[in-house]
Amino acid sequence: LEAMKMENELRALAGGVVKEIRTRVGDAVNKNDILVVLEEKS
Repeated sequence: LEAMKMENELRALAGGVVKEIRTRVGDAVNKNDILVVLEEKS
């Protein structure tokens, strides 16, 4: 995730597989927006 030309690392609370990406390059996002949906590993 990039903001103000700085990269910010995002960490998930659990392992999983990316099921859906809800943003595109250049999108502005707000606090608490869902950026990706993870499917829990079985």
